Amino acid sequence: MQISVIIPTLNEAENIAWLVPFLFENQSGSTLEVIVVDAQSADDTVTIASSLGAKVLQSSQRCRAAQMNLGAQAAKGDVLYFVHADTKPLASYVSDIEASLAQGYDAGCYRYQFDSDRLILKINAFFTRFDRIYFRGGDQTLYVKREVFEALQGFDEYYTIMEDYDFLIRLRANYRFHIMQKSILVSARKYDTNSWLRVQLANLKAFRMFFAKKHPDEIRATYKQMLDYR
Repeated sequence: MQISVIIPTLNEAENIAWLVPFLFENQSGSTLEVIVVDAQSADDTVTIASSLGAKVLQSSQRCRAAQMNLGAQAAKGDVLYFVHADTKPLASYVSDIEASLAQGYDAGCYRYQFDSDRLILKINAFFTRFDRIYFRGGDQTLYVKREVFEALQGFDEYYTIMEDYDFLIRLRANYRFHIMQKSILVSARKYDTNSWLRVQLANLKAFRMFFAKKHPDEIRATYKQMLDYR
């Protein structure tokens, strides 16, 4: 099994500086490549990623769906592992994915905890152990067999936001999905910049609009109005 790790970025120089080495240091011989797909960052994301051994691709679109699809097209591995730049996977990520595949799953993610001691965020994170779409998200990372990803035609680039939820809904309709019962570390920066209540209200609004089939650009604009969020 060979894993291609795909990281969409936009102005993530600080995070990419530790994430790329971390992934290579814990590859256990199975990580074929780390691919950073950058959306025209204004900082040193591209220079740093390239100097650390990542394959760097430039996306003309500032859209995670498009960035992740571009990375998948260039990937050589038979397993694709999508990781956000501000998320810290576990050192055991390779063996965890191997074990999940060995159990017959086609794709999977982790639970998570925040890099914060705030009790309310610990409560939020607790619910990611449960099998409900509301408790999923790209921050939990996602591994998927290449053949499954291709059968689903990748991420739908219509979704300029909520692309991970659309993909998971389509994925889970026909394939086995595994929530690995270990927690990765997710940045709390959205909560640090905004209040907990504002984030929860914005998330709820985005979900309601998504399931009401509102246009993703409208959802994205509403989300940005409610939060300090890129």
